[in-house]
Amino acid sequence: MDIGLVLQTDPPARLLIDRMIRAEQAGFSHGWTFDSCVLWQEPFVIYSRILAETRQLTVGPMVTNPSTRTWEVTASLFATLNDMYGNRTVCGIGRGDSAMRVAGRRPATLARLSQAMHAIKELAEGRTVEVDGTEMHLPWVGPGAELPIWMGAYGPKALALTGRQADGFILQLADPYLTEYMIKAVRSAAAEAGRDPDAVTICVAAPAYVTADDSPAALAHAREQCRWFGGMVGNHVADLVSHYGAHSDLVPEALTDYIKGRQGYDYSHHGRAGNPDTAFVPDEIVDRFCLIGPPQAQLARLEHLRALGVDQFAVYAMHDAVEATIDAYGTDIIPYLSRPPQA
Repeated sequence: MDIGLVLQTDPPARLLIDRMIRAEQAGFSHGWTFDSCVLWQEPFVIYSRILAETRQLTVGPMVTNPSTRTWEVTASLFATLNDMYGNRTVCGIGRGDSAMRVAGRRPATLARLSQAMHAIKELAEGRTVEVDGTEMHLPWVGPGAELPIWMGAYGPKALALTGRQADGFILQLADPYLTEYMIKAVRSAAAEAGRDPDAVTICVAAPAYVTADDSPAALAHAREQCRWFGGMVGNHVADLVSHYGAHSDLVPEALTDYIKGRQGYDYSHHGRAGNPDTAFVPDEIVDRFCLIGPPQAQLARLEHLRALGVDQFAVYAMHDAVEATIDAYGTDIIPYLSRPPQA
């Protein structure tokens, strides 16, 4: 199982670059960032520096969207980085949450997202494609260019689109029951579309907070540092409830039940520990959605996720122990995950 690191592009960018270098040295395979250019700095500028100062790390957004930039711009950004540093990027993409809503716009439709994924991949890999009625081609993209497209999804229609079209699936929570449920939906859709279900890369992304022990005090502090994540996921869950209803057979109640006390969301606190709009998130959800506790407890969860078919766990590190978490994973977790799964 690969391990990735997810950070926000807060200034100073130098700190993020240094943490990505530290992560590669610790054995992390991927360096991800948020992509909301009003809330944080422009990630593609920073990717160039990360790639220049690392040797093998793959970088990309978790996630970009079809609307912030035109599709040819997005494709050109990825293709330029790949031309400069080798094929070391991946395009994580979704409908758009914080990037769109903080600017007063609506997330893209799934139909628009599907068109964007196709166009971005075709252009970034050197092929000709029609974009909004105009035929386009990036003539400078050389042979061998590759850009995997990994789609973030929760709802049934989005999971089906992921299986039909995307190269990878990003699931932003680490609950084993929901992970199994959603992987099955993605792979079933892939099979129905005539694709190899096992060819879809599965990436689970969630906060991880490594504690020295499992004492009540240590776990309570870790939960408070990661509670923001339940609020972030709650934005997507609220969309599902609005669309399908609170008790739909199409969306598991294990995902939707916890947002009953949700009363709104201020994106100025998005993805940050101490977010006041996440008080409704119970400890149970933090424990289910995140990885909290000493290394052995986290390894047990990761082995469970690996057995379900997860190829990468991406660590959201938006808390007060970023570097300690990187180091703990490098010392106590990644070396064990590099071994074959136990029978």
